[in-house]
Amino acid sequence: MNNTAEEITAKLQNSKRVAVFCHARPDGDALGSGLALCVALENAGKKAFMCCEDTPPEKFAFLPAMGKVLRAVPQLEYDLFVSVDCADVTRMGVFSKRYAKFKRDTVNIDHHISNTCYAKFNYVVECPASCQIVTELLLACGYEITTEIANLLMLGMITDSGNFTHLDVTENTFKVAGFLRAKGADVNKINYNVNVRQPKARALLYGSVMSKMRFDLDDRLAFAVITQKDMEELGVDKSLTEGFVDFPLTIDGVEVAVSLLEFKKGQYKTSLRSKGRANVSAVAATFGGGGHILASGCMLFGELEEVIERLTRAISLNL
Repeated sequence: MNNTAEEITAKLQNSKRVAVFCHARPDGDALGSGLALCVALENAGKKAFMCCEDTPPEKFAFLPAMGKVLRAVPQLEYDLFVSVDCADVTRMGVFSKRYAKFKRDTVNIDHHISNTCYAKFNYVVECPASCQIVTELLLACGYEITTEIANLLMLGMITDSGNFTHLDVTENTFKVAGFLRAKGADVNKINYNVNVRQPKARALLYGSVMSKMRFDLDDRLAFAVITQKDMEELGVDKSLTEGFVDFPLTIDGVEVAVSLLEFKKGQYKTSLRSKGRANVSAVAATFGGGGHILASGCMLFGELEEVIERLTRAISLNL
């Protein structure tokens, strides 16, 4: 069941000790929405902690609040557990069981169409980014949007909307972004650090991976495969491969792009993108994943060729 904005804001306003969780391997939207919520709650005189299984990618370090992300929940008697940008409780990784067993109130704030509404209070709104939802909730709470908070929220707006190019971007998305810009969000700095700046090793890996792209289904499907060997040879961390899936989709005729990131032998983190003809959320759901119609992900297990064959078959049914 989906709750109202008024119910969610009441929970935030009436709680004094809050733990906020996002999904493992966090992206800009997960970190931006969670940290913005924490900072706003702290500024309102509450205790709030942001917890994630993994540390933030280095490219987000230009925002000082990234240093607040914890990999363990501080010992405290909490009033409320909040999850952000997390479509399923299992995506919280090591924190999933603790969240699910929490005896007091839990709130789930998310924008994924595949969200399972796993909390006691759920606020799921389909839109480009969880940061768009959190902005509106913070305003409804009457909390001040400082420049620090505006930058965190703009981070998620930019990253999850594909620089405001995705099909789910609406007039309201631009209104929220315009409001954050007016509050001091540095769009130029965020865009440079997230979408332009990169270390030499990543650039070399990117070139290597794209030179070996594979095509199928009459060139309507493209695969980019990132192996452990490639990353080790160039000294590239997994977090630096974010965004690799977007390039194949720029090719004429390609309707679906897939990146396969080898996490360990026989395990591939799979990212899927679609131009519109295929519902990649349905494809991801076939393998226990989810996300949006045009952007989703899942984890697949098996030998590379087997994984590619299974994905190709599932995607062919959606094209």
